[in-house]
Amino acid sequence: MEENKRRRPARQEEDGADGLIEGRNAVTEALRSGTAIDKVYIAKGDTDNTLGYIAAAARDRGVVVVECDRRKLDAMSRTHSHQGVIAVAAVRAYASVEDILAAAREKGEAPLIVVCDELSDPHNLGAVIRTAECAGAHGVVIPKRRSAGLTAVVAKTSAGAVSYLPVARVPNLTALLKQLKEEGIWVYGTAADGSTPLYRADLKGPAAIVIGSEGDGMSRLVREQCDFLVSIPMRGQLNSLNASAAAAIVLYEAVRQRG
Repeated sequence: MEENKRRRPARQEEDGADGLIEGRNAVTEALRSGTAIDKVYIAKGDTDNTLGYIAAAARDRGVVVVECDRRKLDAMSRTHSHQGVIAVAAVRAYASVEDILAAAREKGEAPLIVVCDELSDPHNLGAVIRTAECAGAHGVVIPKRRSAGLTAVVAKTSAGAVSYLPVARVPNLTALLKQLKEEGIWVYGTAADGSTPLYRADLKGPAAIVIGSEGDGMSRLVREQCDFLVSIPMRGQLNSLNASAAAAIVLYEAVRQRG
């Protein structure tokens, strides 16, 4: 029993429990009051009016609504009285892509943006945000779905960087990359089979660096939007790096080139 007590807090942190809002009244009030919400989880098959209202209100605010098995809610819950709905609070409100571009303009710098293609591990996302802030990037962009969000675990892993670096969340990364290219920003995707070696890539100008997911790398549609596919030199037996490590290497090559 003592061993289980010692393990329990670590497991809760993994699930992002620090930011949970449980129960119908609590979630409704959080949405009504404008609390920054990352996602709302609703029990699949529960279609009564109250849960329907919560789902509609969340979507109206641009919050991701996830229908899931009630057992998942039971596993997430700390109160054990979630009433079929749990919201995960965001540690801060999401920025817009325009906010990120404006930050670059205000500094008189060429935009340097990190785009995370479905990073599902909050520790990886937190590490990327931390590195991006340290490297002087102007913002990070994540997709609304199939991605970790600005939860308590991400904030902790970022070592506070989420308080300083704008993070935007968009419904479609392909459309985002098209928009960035129209703004004159070059898109660099990281890929093991990339045809442009990292140290030959020109990262001095406006740049968006795309980091693929932990397991599959960049999705096909995102990959097709990249102007360059950049490969990081690999000298060992393995042929890939952790997503946050790859982001760090590419970002600091951009720092070196920009002087």
